[in-house]
Amino acid sequence: MANSVKNLVSEEEWQTRVDLAACYRIVASYGWDDLVFTHISARVPGPEHHFLINPYGMFFEEITASNLVKVDLQGNKVMDSEFDINPAGFTIHSAVHEAREDAKCVLHLHTNAGIAISTLKSGLQAYSQQSLFALSSMSYHDYEGVALNPDEKQRLVADLGKNSFMILRNHGLLTCAESIPDAFIYMFLLQRSCEIQLMAQSTGQEMIPIPDPILQGIQAQAEQVTRSAGGNLAWPGILRKLDRINPGYAD
Repeated sequence: MANSVKNLVSEEEWQTRVDLAACYRIVASYGWDDLVFTHISARVPGPEHHFLINPYGMFFEEITASNLVKVDLQGNKVMDSEFDINPAGFTIHSAVHEAREDAKCVLHLHTNAGIAISTLKSGLQAYSQQSLFALSSMSYHDYEGVALNPDEKQRLVADLGKNSFMILRNHGLLTCAESIPDAFIYMFLLQRSCEIQLMAQSTGQEMIPIPDPILQGIQAQAEQVTRSAGGNLAWPGILRKLDRINPGYAD
């Protein structure tokens, strides 16, 4: 199957497929997956607004470059596939891809730490260095139920604005970026920030927040700060790790 799909797409699309499949598998390796219920999507290079998303019913650790499903912004498959897609995943991801030309990759997860922070009225706080990267470009979106309502799209993208990090209240986490490596690194920072905050709060001791002038200084340079998070620097090592622990993503 890998050879047949590879022969039907451009070199650029195949590379996007390989990187996206790798992203699914590295997320699974960290235990951030939620059976078959969350999604990572990537824009297919080219003038069409097509994007790749996971086949519904397949675990993240099973995703390959070939079994990713290519759809348009209306959710129609634009390439033959035996798999369907999750309608809720399509609603969230198509909204961001349609509204943000720079959102080449959108990563949405239901991690325990992410959902826990999303239930806190105060949300993510500036308690760690990692949190500063997320807070420099952060949005929140209120929970509206399972994301099946097309009308929610414009509210979600309005809340997201130009930011790269979003906490979906009572739901989970979302990051978007110009590339798959950057979207992953953003999620790594956001997830780690949530974990650190919950660990610190669980001690019951008084917290030491990072002073506002430091946070405001980073917020004033949000674009430069988030774009220097190092996605491409870490990505080759991530691929090497996958080649050791879960090869086959490039099939």
